[in-house]
Amino acid sequence: MTLSSFLVQLLNGLAGASTLFLVAAGLSLIFGVTRVVNFAHGSLYMLGLYIAYSIIHFLGSSGLDFWSGVLLAAVVTGILGAIIEIVLLRRIYRAPELFQLLATFALVLVIKDAALYIWGAEDMLGPRAPGLTGAVRILGHEFPQYNLVLICIGPVVLALLWLLLTRTRWGTLIRAATQDREMVGALGVNQAWLFTSVFALGAFLAGLGGAVQIPNEPANLTLDLQTIGDAFVVVVVGGMGSIPGAYLAALIIAETKAICASIGTIHLFGIMFSFSKLTLVVEFLIMAVVLVVRPWGLLGRPQAISRNVTEIEMPLRPASGLLKKLTWVTLAILLLLPLLNTSYPYALVLAIDLLVAVLFATSLHFIMGPAGMHSFGHAAYFGLGAYGAALFFKALAMPMELSLVLAPLVAGLGALLFGWFCVRLSGVYLAMLTLAFSQIVWSIAYQWEEVTGGSNGLFGIWPAPWLADKSAYYYLTLAFTVAGVLLMRRILFSPFGYAMRAGRDSFLRSDAIGIDVKRMQWIAFVLAGLFCGMAGALYSFSKGSISPETMSISHSVDGLVMVLLGGLQTLAGPIVGSVVFTWLHDVLAQQTEYWRALLGVTILILVLAFPQGIVGFIRSRFEKEESRA
Repeated sequence: MTLSSFLVQLLNGLAGASTLFLVAAGLSLIFGVTRVVNFAHGSLYMLGLYIAYSIIHFLGSSGLDFWSGVLLAAVVTGILGAIIEIVLLRRIYRAPELFQLLATFALVLVIKDAALYIWGAEDMLGPRAPGLTGAVRILGHEFPQYNLVLICIGPVVLALLWLLLTRTRWGTLIRAATQDREMVGALGVNQAWLFTSVFALGAFLAGLGGAVQIPNEPANLTLDLQTIGDAFVVVVVGGMGSIPGAYLAALIIAETKAICASIGTIHLFGIMFSFSKLTLVVEFLIMAVVLVVRPWGLLGRPQAISRNVTEIEMPLRPASGLLKKLTWVTLAILLLLPLLNTSYPYALVLAIDLLVAVLFATSLHFIMGPAGMHSFGHAAYFGLGAYGAALFFKALAMPMELSLVLAPLVAGLGALLFGWFCVRLSGVYLAMLTLAFSQIVWSIAYQWEEVTGGSNGLFGIWPAPWLADKSAYYYLTLAFTVAGVLLMRRILFSPFGYAMRAGRDSFLRSDAIGIDVKRMQWIAFVLAGLFCGMAGALYSFSKGSISPETMSISHSVDGLVMVLLGGLQTLAGPIVGSVVFTWLHDVLAQQTEYWRALLGVTILILVLAFPQGIVGFIRSRFEKEESRA
């Protein structure tokens, strides 16, 4: 590649940085003031694209109409953001932060199906910008005129935001709320409308980021999660709440992607290196490095990050007599299920999926609840276990039984490596580092076609002949799931479990009495990875195939939903939450193509009605009845 073409690629990187910055700046503002990790921010970007397409199509594609359509799309998205804040988020600001995350994830599902209903499933590419349809010659290469406009948009918006935040009273209130929002409320500022205005501005920026991409990128239903992952990376790398940091991070990430794409494939010492494949994961590599070296981001301010990231729970108590009876009844029903399954064979398939989900969610709860470590990338260990079982079985020709036993060790080794870095952080920084590692693992599985089968995955991963009958494999899955759940429960009631919860509730006191909190958390991380890997191995043999989707962001979020739906501060919560979520997912998907919206509305209702989770709500009601008696 010549130097001139390399420089042109850098210009393309600048154009991409502007869009990244617009989305990330809005997300950074919302998080800085409201402390809400808004998973629906990528959906607002997607809506900006769709709305811009419709408005421009209605107004026409002349010069004034095109840019009016772009601005109107951003304004409409901002209004929708304000409505979301008033109708939903304002009701749950006092709920735990993770339940706010659950509510915004439910919005992702609702918005996706709303877009499907209004615009359909086909991709929609808008018209090119009038007067900017051609190209200019730069260093002997053709460069799109419209991309020059995109390059300018980023710095212009950065300058306007700087003026807004530093030269207006509203901006002063925003900066004050970012530092201490309780004090701002104590001074008489109407926090409710301040939060609404911030959310509307953040949504406006996300919509603008989508709208300006209408000539370059088709509007489609996959943009929501894809965009929110990129936005999270930019915000964390730049520094939470730092607008200049977001622009710097967007520049670094976009230019690094452009450089990797321009280098392509090179041969070094007889080995072929494909830098173009790094474009899928390079941003997460950057985020992982920044979080390890400078956890508060490039331009963020170092803060004393508390290890007490969850509410202090009541001490764990042995199961009550009623709960033990319910457990035995449930086990009896599960044991009898294959005998009752005469007219509906699919029931066993669903039952196996439910059991795998229980083990997956319980392993995530093991580090989220008792250990206080929030993870956005737990699906990585599920995928490592699944691929480990598949590769032991196919590539190494091991028996199915041995593959099933060894597969969790692959996930455990991954957790051992990643956990060493993760336990040095806490809160949202820890969660984002787990996301980075998860995406790195996903990228390897997606692109290493010679070993993992690439995007197609691996097939022909079937159980041993004695397990060919679905009932036999169901009993095997039931045995492993029950054993895994009971073993994790036993660990939590051991001295190790009490020390782990002590480190979660008070890091300083635990350290003062001689508990090595980091080592405890590291061990917990590995144990959770092992049990999650077992769930992945069971899944691979139940389906007969495995693909990179098992370790995607959406699967990790599904695990979060399961845990929070059941109740983070209860041991039975992940079991109930995983069963309810998986069952709803399966039932609603069979009823309508808009099952995501129905699932999202159901989750929203549960979040508003049971902010402590389903099991947490039942337990609190039961305790109130006991106290009255």
